[in-house]
Amino acid sequence: MAATTPTLADVIFPEQANHNFSRILGDLKRSNLSITNRLKSIQHDASFVESVADALQLPLVANERCGSWYIDPTRKTASAYFKSTDGHTGQWKFSTRRINLHLLGVIGEHDGCIIVDSTRRGKRHPDALSKTVPTWCAVLNRVLFPDHPTSHTLHVPPNAVSDSEASQISARIPDFVESFLSLKIDLAPLRSQLKKPLRPFWITQDDDLALDLTGADFHPVVCCTSSRRVTGTELGEGGYIQGAGDDTENWALGLTAQIWWRHRDELLSTPEGELPELIERLVAQEGTTAGDGAGHQVRRVAPGIFVGTLQAVTIQVNMPGTCLVSLLPKTTDQDSWVKSTSHIEVGLGKSKAASRQLRDALPRICEFVSHFLSETKPEEEGTAAEKRVVILCESGKDLSVGVALALYCWCFDTEGKPRTATDERESFTKTAIRVKLGHIMNTVPDANPSRATLQSVNSYLMNWRK
Repeated sequence: MAATTPTLADVIFPEQANHNFSRILGDLKRSNLSITNRLKSIQHDASFVESVADALQLPLVANERCGSWYIDPTRKTASAYFKSTDGHTGQWKFSTRRINLHLLGVIGEHDGCIIVDSTRRGKRHPDALSKTVPTWCAVLNRVLFPDHPTSHTLHVPPNAVSDSEASQISARIPDFVESFLSLKIDLAPLRSQLKKPLRPFWITQDDDLALDLTGADFHPVVCCTSSRRVTGTELGEGGYIQGAGDDTENWALGLTAQIWWRHRDELLSTPEGELPELIERLVAQEGTTAGDGAGHQVRRVAPGIFVGTLQAVTIQVNMPGTCLVSLLPKTTDQDSWVKSTSHIEVGLGKSKAASRQLRDALPRICEFVSHFLSETKPEEEGTAAEKRVVILCESGKDLSVGVALALYCWCFDTEGKPRTATDERESFTKTAIRVKLGHIMNTVPDANPSRATLQSVNSYLMNWRK
């Protein structure tokens, strides 16, 4: 019997087949973006970063949040906080919140540094490296080397930033310089750390590592994009994921860069199906041991004000002359906050919700600390000037820093001396608050108060009379 000619209905996939095909493609994409593939991609990119450091003989600096995933902790010299959003087209900014001045010491000592970051699929460089860092270099050159005009030019990677955009950024640099100078930071110590101006360079996995910097009349700031550029989909990359260390909240299950490097071999050798259980165990294990050593330390951020993690509470709570403010990662009733005349436990919750709750908690916190500083009991020899305030939160870098800023403004005058009960408080301005924040960030460069935290502080201080 002769074969029948197929009809159009026979050729076109039926609706159920189309549905199955879409599901199969989705499953393939999800499997390609597995935790295993992410960790293998991070391992691959970390090897490239190490080869850059070996070739250039310069110290490695992780641009957080994700830079630390690509740097062996034994080779990591420092962290930096250059945000890509400060380099987004039309939104260029020189951040007075993350001024990264601690890098000047590293750069001056080693005649340069390598700043490591990654970026998402399809991009050659993250905006943090192609625009934010170059802007930072140009601003600092103008401030610290005013008599060296050739160093004032903005340098950007020509294959990533157009001439038009570079010109628009350059036009804003004088305003950025004024913003920096408004912080009133002592420039002499900063200038003494550098022998010559800064100059950014860029390296990717597509570039030759033979960068000859011998005898240069500048300190090189090498911007290293760790991830290999992927122009299509990950399905054709053999499991490689560009920017695999980004967006950890969506895939890492609580795994951090620190845990990754401590348990890298075990994580890479574990089958995908067993990884969630392993990661859960490692995260819990690290949580019980994280208090060892540095977790119990507090750091001075301003005269009389210290910040740290909640793990330090056991040794701070009974220290004479210390007012302890504990910011708990759970919400608690205000009536339960005051534990003694020198200890207040404020339950704010976690993340952005906690930052928003801070706005309503600050009046109570500032009143409590002000009372502690102004009151001297007959049996106490110490005066207010000898007392100290310790603020603790989960990270020691966000909420505690925000409260430290509020107290620095509210409880201390412009000279850093505690206010008395009779002192009249000024009307706080954004500029005055920003100056004190600049001092804190210069003292503790890895502090990282969120925008929501700082908005709560500004809102309270600027509207306290209402």
